[in-house]
Amino acid sequence: MRILTVRQPWAWAIIHGGKTVENRVRNVAGGYRGPVAIHVARADAETAPESLWMQHSDWYRDRTAQPKKFDPAWSDRGHIVGVVDLVDVHSASVVGGCGWMQNDCDEHPNGCRHHCSPWAMGPAPEGWYQHLVLENPRALAEPIPYTGALGLRTLDDATVALIERQLA
Repeated sequence: MRILTVRQPWAWAIIHGGKTVENRVRNVAGGYRGPVAIHVARADAETAPESLWMQHSDWYRDRTAQPKKFDPAWSDRGHIVGVVDLVDVHSASVVGGCGWMQNDCDEHPNGCRHHCSPWAMGPAPEGWYQHLVLENPRALAEPIPYTGALGLRTLDDATVALIERQLA
């Protein structure tokens, strides 16, 4: 099993809110497909979940059945909160990716960019976002304390066993 650190409110959205794509500026998964534990990043005061939630609340609420107010109970910073299946990774680019343009869109006269999910993002600061396509979210009843890091990493056997006990 692998582990991916994600900031709130996006970690909550992956496990509970129907977020099916995690956007990254590079392919952190390589060829890996399979179970991925979702770890909630520790945030400093400038990027605290309440701040992010308020910045994105309307956009986020429109994509989920989620209330607009952030609930601190969802934070669980520094914990593994669930598991998803990583089923695909692809580029958002218009060439060989999912970011094709629809030029006859009535709502957007300059065209619409279509992606694989409402959660998917298009051009990244330097190139194109990579979409990690996620399915089958399973929440843990008891979040597991864990220290995160960058990238998609292999999870140690003891932590995998703790997760599997909760998912059994």
